[in-house]
This record gives sequence, C-alpha cells and structure tokens, in this order.
Amino acid sequence: MTPVVEVRDAHVVHKARSGGLFRRDRVYALTGADLSVAAGETVGVVGESGCGKSTLAKVLVGIQRPVSGSVSFGGRDLWAMPPAERRAAVGAGTGMIFQDPSTALNRRLTVRRVLRDPLDVHRRGTRPQREERVRELMGLVGLPRALADALPGQLSGGQRQRVAIARALALDPALVVADEPTSALDVSVRAQILNLLLDLKERLGLALVFVSHDIQTVRRMSDRVITMYLGRIVEETPADRVTDAARHPYTRALFSATPGLLDPIDPIPLTGPVPSATRPPSGCPFRTRCWKADEECAQVMPDFSAASRPGHRFRCHHPVEEDRSTRDLARQEP
Repeated sequence: MTPVVEVRDAHVVHKARSGGLFRRDRVYALTGADLSVAAGETVGVVGESGCGKSTLAKVLVGIQRPVSGSVSFGGRDLWAMPPAERRAAVGAGTGMIFQDPSTALNRRLTVRRVLRDPLDVHRRGTRPQREERVRELMGLVGLPRALADALPGQLSGGQRQRVAIARALALDPALVVADEPTSALDVSVRAQILNLLLDLKERLGLALVFVSHDIQTVRRMSDRVITMYLGRIVEETPADRVTDAARHPYTRALFSATPGLLDPIDPIPLTGPVPSATRPPSGCPFRTRCWKADEECAQVMPDFSAASRPGHRFRCHHPVEEDRSTRDLARQEP
C-alpha cells in the first residue's frame, strides 16, 4: 500500500544570525529524516525543545522545502510538481492544527467564514453546498450551530481549537498534522480535544501525525512513536513498547522523566545541556549526555538497527538491553 506521505533523507538547514561578517552560522534543523505515514495510522513525534519536531511537521505538509532529500505525497514527489499543482495537492490533501488557536484563527472572521474559507479558495461545490459543509463540520467537532456567527474572541479555548480542527478537516484531507494541539489549553479541556482527535481519526480514516512535549499523551494517541534528538530521528518504536522496551538511551530517559502516580520511578539522569544545533557534536549527537558513550560514538553516527519486533528500529552503538527495565536504568549512576 502506498503511504499517504513519505520523507526520505530530508535535510533542512537555516542561516543563523550569528557567525562572521562574510559567513553566517548554519542551523541544522533536520538531518537525514526518513518517515512514512499510512492511511489510518497515528505517528507520534517526541523530543526536547529544538529537536526538530515542528520542522519535520512543516516538511510533511509542504510548508518547508528540504535542502536535500525527497517528500512524496500520494506516491508523487511533492517538490517536483509545478507550483500551482503542489499548492492544490497540499492545500486539499493536508490539514494542520496549530498550537495556539487564538493566533491560528483570524479574529475578524466569524466561525462560518473561517470554515468556509478553504472551500471558497479551492472552489468546492456551490454556495449552498459550502454552507451545508460548514454545518456538517461544526457537528463533526461538537460545536453548536448557534456559534456559526460568533468571532473567535467570543469562544472558549476549547471551542477555538474545535474550530481549528474543523478547518483542518474542511477539504477531507488524507493527512492531518497536529503540532502541540493541546499545550495552550486548560487541563480540563485537553482530554476532550484528544478524545475528539481519536474519534475523528477512526471515523474518517485519517493519517495523523501528533507532535507534542507531553510524551505520555503521545504514547496514548499513537500507533508508532518517533523520538527526535538535535534534528535526527534516533528511534522508531511501537507505542505499546516505548515505555519499557525502547532501545535508545535517550528514549528511555525521556519516558522516565514523566511523573507517574501509580508506579513512580526516578528519572534517568542526563548530564549537561542540549548541544547547539549550529555546531552539533561529531558522531552520535546524544553522546555528550549519554552514560554509555565511548570513542566509537564520537567518530561515527550509527545506522539504524532493527529490534526483535517488526516496526522497531533505533540508531545507537550501545543500545539498552531489551529485557532491562527503565526502573533498573534509573538506579544507575550517570
């Protein structure tokens, strides 16, 4: 089956403001990313701030063009298409849900206009059909019709995010990317929005990429979990195995750091700050904070290795043993 979207060896490099007079520093935002997402699948992306999660999300929906590598959408190379065709394919085939709905929505447009705007731009149906689609979208995300003429500023945070979700679904996209969709919401509203996304994914057969700092939420929402560090994908794990069967030391450290009330454990200690993306370490980028690092890690970036279970791969010279618990790792000295 052809994946909805497929990224192969994608690199994204930005020019920084720092550097010399004639040569500015470069920020290596994404390095050698490989990822494919199938219809009906949810892929979670986790990592610390600055690890490249949002850059990967922008590459997937065609907002960011990689300096090298390929992005295929529906089996076709996205950046080999003519510009008009690419805009139509990306605009109609993908939807994006942003972190803060209060800034993602136009404050001067009513809910009806916000939801009708994608239909108008892509000329979907007649005017009555567009109005009917707006009513359908509002019902789909649980918004009462009485709010159709309300402005975003008159809605609660949860209602605004429901509008943003409805707008992302307006054109029946094959792929939806949710970039921190609940981080700007109250705790009491987050569960409602997450349950809504899960329900919509099942009902509509969406391919969903879920980017978040809340790694336990990612584990709950996803079929697969992608761990990123300093612009690189370092592990891809089935969601039901990521807590205690992940092989990369960084993935284990991330999931040990989330508080657990029923079975709390001490977090695995990491030494030192995250390295700069303008001057990443040689070899494995995680080696400067890893308790397993040695000279081999400083010289060569490891290739992907396959774990015993299909769909599980990692990049590490000295992976965590499959049968070793996170609790046991947390007891060791850094």
